Formats: sequence, structure tokens, C-alpha cells
Amino acid sequence: MSRWKPIIVIAIPPIAMIALQIALFQVAGLIDGSSGQSGKVTPLQLLAVNLSMSLTGLLAVPLIARLANVPWRVVLSYPRKFDRRRLAVYLLWALLFTVLGNAGLATFALDHTPWVGFGITGTTIALLVVILLTTPFTAAAEELMFRGAMMPAVASWVRPERLALGSGAVVSSFVFAASHFASDPWLFGYHVFLGLATAVMAIRSQGLEAPIAFHVANNAFTAVLNAFLADGGAFSVERGSGSGGPHLFIPVVFVLATLVVVWVREGRARTASVNG
Repeated sequence: MSRWKPIIVIAIPPIAMIALQIALFQVAGLIDGSSGQSGKVTPLQLLAVNLSMSLTGLLAVPLIARLANVPWRVVLSYPRKFDRRRLAVYLLWALLFTVLGNAGLATFALDHTPWVGFGITGTTIALLVVILLTTPFTAAAEELMFRGAMMPAVASWVRPERLALGSGAVVSSFVFAASHFASDPWLFGYHVFLGLATAVMAIRSQGLEAPIAFHVANNAFTAVLNAFLADGGAFSVERGSGSGGPHLFIPVVFVLATLVVVWVREGRARTASVNG
């Protein structure tokens, strides 16, 4: 790729995502009367966020494919084909560790969760519909944008392969963290760690099945849990100062567990391929 092309991949999708979010948030506010300043996420606001991210992820794929002059399928996996079985297996592992991570938060750091009590109302049902229908696509779109498009685009600036992969992983992880607008340093660092972990999953497996599976399981299950435990109302999303802290080491442990599973399984798959 020409050296100016990665700049487009780094800049255009995040700018498009922010612009879409602002526009769709305004529409949501006009419909449900929400201001977006309460720290609560209404069903329409969640739909606005998910749609903006999903559309941006779809934009990132043809953008990197066109600029790099490669088939769009190589954004998903290369040199092998995209493997749905891999995706399903890693989804089950990621779901297990996500459940355990949330159980750890409930046991040791309940005060740091948005959970206020179990309740089911019309708002709960609306949140669940939005979560189940759009959150998986949103999570997959983030992987397409940051690990599928941005990481190799940044890596194209560097010639030694290992250094290139490392550079792409680090830069895309920081942009990924910045896109979540977390002003708390603990929370920002946690998102950088998530970006690096999923980048290593993608590099190790030569595809996006593992990071997509982790992202879908983590986002969807956590959002469903938040909806059920919001006492029948909209759930809170806190990203300001004081929202993070040492309690984030609890989910970090289970992210690392997911990464270990991916690392070991992919190593065994390569060994079996060589021996076979």
C-alpha cells in the first residue's frame, strides 16, 4: 500500500462512526425525549450506537480491500478460508469465560457494576430485542474495523514482519480504546488491553473468528445481564473518572484465559496440519 493509504483507513471509519452516532443519537432523542446526559442507555440510544458501529464496520471492509487491492475475504482470514466451526467453538469458550468473569465481578466487586436489581418491563424487553438483534453485528463490526482493516493497514508501514504486526496491534488498540470515549485511565487501559488481546488472537489464528467470537460473547452477554439487572429501566454506562479501578483485573483474567485457549488450540491445529 502507498504510505498515504493507511491514514485513510485509520481516520475515515472512526470519523464516520462518530458522525453517525451523533446523528442517530439526535434522532433517538427526538423520538424518546432522552437527552443522552443521564448516563443511562435507552433502547433507542443503544440502537443508535449499534447501528453506527455496524455500518462503520461494513464500510471498513471494502475500504481496506479497495486501497490494498485485495479480495474482501482476506480481511476475514488469510491465507486460509474463514472457518465457521472455528467461530462456533471459540464462541462457546468465550461465553464460558464471560459468564465466569461477570460472576467474579458479582462476587468481589458488585459495587463497581451497574446492577441495581432484577426487573422486567417494556424497557427491558425493548433493550433485549435491540441487544439480541444488533449487538452481535456491532461486535463483529468492531473487529472488522480495528483488527481486520486498521491493524494490517498500520502494519504496512513497517517492513520487518514481527515489528509490523506489533505496530499494527498497538496502534489499532489505542484507537480502539479512544473510540470508547473512556476518560478514566483504568478503563482506557482496559480497552487497550482488550484491543491487544484480540489482536494477538487474530494474528495467532490468522483470522478474525476468535476475536469476533470473544467480542460477541462479551458484549452480548454483558448487555443482556445489564438489561435484566437494571430494575426494569435503562442501564447505566459509566466511562468517566472513577468508573474504572483494580476490579478490572477480574475480567482481565478471563480475557487472558480466552487468549490462552486460542493460543493452544491454534498451536495444536498447526502441528496437526504439519504432521498430516
